[in-house]
Amino acid sequence: MTESPAAAVHPVARVLPLLGLAHLDRVFDYLVTEADSSAAVPGVRVRIRFAGRLVDAIVLERRSTSEHEGALRFIERVISAEVVAPQRMRTLVDALSARYAGIRSDIYRAAIPARHAKAEETDTSTPWGELGETAEPDLSAWSTYEYGESFVDAVLGGRLARAAWQVAPGERWAQPVAALAAKVAAGGAGVLIVVPDQRDVEACEAALRVLVGPRQITTLTASQGPQARYSRYLSILHGQGRLVVGTRSAAFAPVTGVKLMVLMHDGDESLVDPRAPYVHAREVLTTRAALEKASLIIGGHSRTAEAQLLVESGWMHELVASRSTLRMRAPLIHAAGDSDFALERDPRAREARMPSVAFQAAAKALERGAPVLFQVPRSGYVQSLACGSCRTPARCRWCNGPMSLPSGGDAAAPTCRWCGRMDAAHVCPACGSRRLRAVVLGTERTAEELGRAFPKHRVRTSWGERIVDEVPRAPAIVVATPGAEPAVAGGGYGAAVLLDTWALLGRPDLRATEETFEKWLAACTLVDAAEHDGEVVVVAEPSLPVVQHLIRWDVPGHAALELGQRRDARFPPAVHVAVVDAPREALEDFFAHAELPAHAEALGPVDLPPGVELPGEWDLHGLGPAQRMLVRSPLVGRAELGLALRAAAASRAARKQEAPLRIQVDPVHIG
Repeated sequence: MTESPAAAVHPVARVLPLLGLAHLDRVFDYLVTEADSSAAVPGVRVRIRFAGRLVDAIVLERRSTSEHEGALRFIERVISAEVVAPQRMRTLVDALSARYAGIRSDIYRAAIPARHAKAEETDTSTPWGELGETAEPDLSAWSTYEYGESFVDAVLGGRLARAAWQVAPGERWAQPVAALAAKVAAGGAGVLIVVPDQRDVEACEAALRVLVGPRQITTLTASQGPQARYSRYLSILHGQGRLVVGTRSAAFAPVTGVKLMVLMHDGDESLVDPRAPYVHAREVLTTRAALEKASLIIGGHSRTAEAQLLVESGWMHELVASRSTLRMRAPLIHAAGDSDFALERDPRAREARMPSVAFQAAAKALERGAPVLFQVPRSGYVQSLACGSCRTPARCRWCNGPMSLPSGGDAAAPTCRWCGRMDAAHVCPACGSRRLRAVVLGTERTAEELGRAFPKHRVRTSWGERIVDEVPRAPAIVVATPGAEPAVAGGGYGAAVLLDTWALLGRPDLRATEETFEKWLAACTLVDAAEHDGEVVVVAEPSLPVVQHLIRWDVPGHAALELGQRRDARFPPAVHVAVVDAPREALEDFFAHAELPAHAEALGPVDLPPGVELPGEWDLHGLGPAQRMLVRSPLVGRAELGLALRAAAASRAARKQEAPLRIQVDPVHIG
């Protein structure tokens, strides 16, 4: 260690060690040498000796004195003089840590790329305006939406504006987003656009390149190498990266003077960090919008219940197209239920196992020289139960959790996967039937079957790792899973058929209907308008509310209905729900020492849902199998539940309880 004396001014640095341990998620005081004083400012990374080993830490504050009564160690060295965690990020991390019962060091690791020394040599001094030529964007697309022009004026005028934006039929969402983003950036402010995946990043980047130079666009994605990611992070930090497009972790990008933030398709699971504390990009951006006084757009074809809650609370306004615009631009949508198959009249429709009306719509579109889209769900199996008469998913009468048949043991009665209660006398609340049926998720539709039904036309598939970005405007059959539908060059599909809808709607998942509605709308928006003979056939019962909302293209109505049902059943986002998974004995110990909010309700323990595993190793004989507890709390105090669980986790770690334990607050999937 250097013999340099302590700094003359503010010699004490309060640092947060990046240890990933709940009971050590607090500040510690260290001394700063005079030689490091100018570099060891709040927000930089330093190396400290902690419990006999060298670890990374972030400086949070410099002080003149310390409250610690013993002798203080000096920090070992300043890793870099770059302020990688500015004050606005530190405030954001504190808020998210309390919200998600998380450890701050885990969030910092997700927010700040790993340091790459070579990247710090990159020149980021060139002003954004000198990196390329900008064109005047066309903002007329926003006039399609009610109050769209007023919203744009507010954003450009620097006034606070927040909108839940529903993309109109036939709209390529990247174009209006790029136009508004380019206009804001050209005015000297920062813009941050967050999308679910690389495909969306490329679509947005392509739209922006028409308006700004390629060097004026900063992308942040998981596919970039360490040097590229860190150098782009530094360019954003220094103010050169003014127009940022990226995936989930880009939500933390420290854009200077950010005036506009955009989040597309917030219901997509890719926007949830798969690592603790499982932060959702929507929560990052809504928190940032409040802290940094920035305008925010949450856009998509559909609207999540979380976005609807923001609208109904008045925190955000809706941005939707008028009914006349929807009628003019939407395709003709109709449903074909079980009674509409009439397969005996259409042998080729029987081969493809689809209603005759769907077969006829596809045949007419092919005759016009247009491609036809068949949307099929992913294959898979999930053990669940539904009404044997009306197929309404079976729910627990006590806590509204999903009912299933236990995978092991002698219990034959339907059992709740949340609270563990058995219900041998289950009655369907929709039709009163006592019959139950197993629901199998998956699809047996294949491209080969459709090829036999339409032997004269080429069949193309798009799914998984074999996604096709674009197909020509020519007669063809396109079979795609949700989210993998190719765009049509120079137009749209002549028709679309939404197959195996019960595989999506029948899933025992809180968000099954919401996600299905989004997937249907995303496919429908790729189809020609009704005035150009565009047609969509959804193979589902026409009486279902979600089908009726699709036929009317009523996005706000569906979101309001979904949120209302969540309120009635006490599901998120109408309440906070935390899921805690651990071995049985560790779970009991955790809740024995937890001081939950007064109005919190604990449900369980129950076995983990099928397909869900608890990572880590433990003594199965001594601690028992992994189980799950749910804690439900009203929306009183945004972070009250998270803080209580975080304190319990810190207490557990301090008591050297080493069995694996996982806490998820308001997860996408509850089980």
